[in-house]
Amino acid sequence: MSRLILFNKPFGVLSQFTDNSDIGSSAAGSPRQTLSHFIDLPGVYPAGRLDMDSEGLMLLTGDGRLQARIADPKFKLPKTYLVQVEGDVSEDSLQALRQGVRLKDGLTRPAEVTRIAEPALWPRDPPVRFRKTVPDCWLSLTIREGRNRQVRRMTAAVGHPTLRLVRWAIGEWTVEGLGLGAWREVDTTST
Repeated sequence: MSRLILFNKPFGVLSQFTDNSDIGSSAAGSPRQTLSHFIDLPGVYPAGRLDMDSEGLMLLTGDGRLQARIADPKFKLPKTYLVQVEGDVSEDSLQALRQGVRLKDGLTRPAEVTRIAEPALWPRDPPVRFRKTVPDCWLSLTIREGRNRQVRRMTAAVGHPTLRLVRWAIGEWTVEGLGLGAWREVDTTST
């Protein structure tokens, strides 16, 4: 059986075990947090990445084939995000996301997107800045590719910058019931 770890990555954590950058510390001067601050297991590695300013599900494994099946866009594994965006999203904007959005690196594949009520999530630290004069709303958005900062670029392309981005699911695996910064191992016999 392959080892598969589900991890609920907090905001501000690097999606790698070491910080090899020249920056090496947060704005406050303290070292940036990495996966090693939360997971002390030998032989597991991230299957894909999640931006430092994004939260939610990361999958880690030591099985190269499983890692490739999860991370490689050719397998088109769906990734579902809960996205808080600026503004009141119109049906036209949702339809544009459903058809594919033109970005600098080309047209995206069509996304599955619906407007949702604000989800019951853990508090973000730091919290998203609230502005009385600017409305916001939440979307559930599923993509089957993984370009750099793709969801943020897609919502911005339709006029609604992302305020908070939480990856909720990758394929059949979800972050539901997993506390912030927590991880659990799952059975992969059916994978």
